[in-house]
Amino acid sequence: MDFPDPPLTLVFEDGGLMAVDKPAGLAVHRSRMVARDGDYLMDRLRTQAGGPLFLVNRLDRATSGLVLVARSREVASALGEQLMSRSVDKTYLAVVRGWPDEAGEIDYPLSVGGMTGERKPALTRWRRLATVEVPIALGRYPQQRYALLALSPQTGRYRQLRRHLHHIHHPIIGDSTLGRGEHNRLFRQHFSCHRMLLHAWKLSFEHPVSGTRLWLEAPLDATWTGLLERFGWTSALAGDDATTH
Repeated sequence: MDFPDPPLTLVFEDGGLMAVDKPAGLAVHRSRMVARDGDYLMDRLRTQAGGPLFLVNRLDRATSGLVLVARSREVASALGEQLMSRSVDKTYLAVVRGWPDEAGEIDYPLSVGGMTGERKPALTRWRRLATVEVPIALGRYPQQRYALLALSPQTGRYRQLRRHLHHIHHPIIGDSTLGRGEHNRLFRQHFSCHRMLLHAWKLSFEHPVSGTRLWLEAPLDATWTGLLERFGWTSALAGDDATTH
């Protein structure tokens, strides 16, 4: 028996646009990387909200968090211009292997649209919010170190955050392509974590119709909240806007 999909959580909605909280594991739209009969956020949203919809930004299937969808081409175009001009503030949360510096930036060109080809400038800033040392042995290390980061991509290259963190040897936990398999297994086996720990947490931008500044935040799912509690990280987000400029 087929059961209806649960409704998507709308963080914001008005006559011009919607901000959707995309669950991890849900593809945004149809592509050659997703099965033809797969489940898609845009298909669900058309059923749920109706009317014409225009996707503004995209997230990897494994990433959760804020996706903007416009109700008209004009609003989509205006938001797209803000994204291109870098006037949209974007903050992601990630759990990574190791302890990076308290703050920094990764200025490392990335290929466009894939892992090979012409490289374009790419810049990511980070701030370390919390750390933990887990008393579980892996290889020659009796304890494992992990960190909670606030990430702010200044450019929008293909899988930029995943590739940049891999480049500085602090891969995101749960990244099945660029992460470390033994650490991903540790989180699955000991912390029941079966997803990539990357979340598009906050967006701030000017509403194309009203001109007011919007500050949007996508809630954390049960996996995230469970880890924050277990690692004693809950206070790291309390009262902290975690915006990295």
